[in-house]
Amino acid sequence: HTFHKDYVGISADAAAWVVRRGIQLVGIDYLSIEPFRMPGHPVHHTLLGANVIVLETLDLSAVAAGRYQLLCLPLRIAGGDGGPARAALATL
Repeated sequence: HTFHKDYVGISADAAAWVVRRGIQLVGIDYLSIEPFRMPGHPVHHTLLGANVIVLETLDLSAVAAGRYQLLCLPLRIAGGDGGPARAALATL
């Protein structure tokens, strides 16, 4: 697999918008919610500083449109600020 440094992430302004709207969770289908090598990591700091949960590397390609409940079971890592998680959808 080739790593593409020009992947799409959200901007710091978009992260602030998410926080202002009271959104509690944001998911993305690539390695990071933030553009590659963004100085200071403002997107992560804005979202995580407001306790917004960030799920990265989601694969929803086989999921049909609809309403679902998200079940997310993160691996707790002592002293860590993130880690792997098992995410699953339950049909409502």
